[in-house]
Amino acid sequence: MRTVTGVRLKSASRGSWQARVVTLVALAWAKLWRAKITYNDEFDLFVCSQMGAGFGRAGTTLGAAYLTKDHTRTKTLRHEAVHAEQWSRYGFSFMARYLFEEARHPKTKNRFEIEAGLADGGYVRDV
Repeated sequence: MRTVTGVRLKSASRGSWQARVVTLVALAWAKLWRAKITYNDEFDLFVCSQMGAGFGRAGTTLGAAYLTKDHTRTKTLRHEAVHAEQWSRYGFSFMARYLFEEARHPKTKNRFEIEAGLADGGYVRDV
């Protein structure tokens, strides 16, 4: 996997060693699912596309790796880059925090999704 260099990995992980570890695990997972792995310089994000499964909803960001089948529009990547920031901020605990928040406040009420931008993430606000 040529796109995973130390500099890109550190940059994409926003300097967080915990996010770096999660990113490496996610990239290995994506490789097992035969994803096309590229690096998006604009959003400092590894994009693992063409996956048939192995992710939630339309896509999932683990560390600084975005796993998806084909949701790679600019606004989607901007949304997922915020999730990468959240991974760097909370480290290993982000997944538990996210899932707890999702159980209490699903979808458009999830504070992590709100922070990432509901419109960019393809969510529609409940009226």
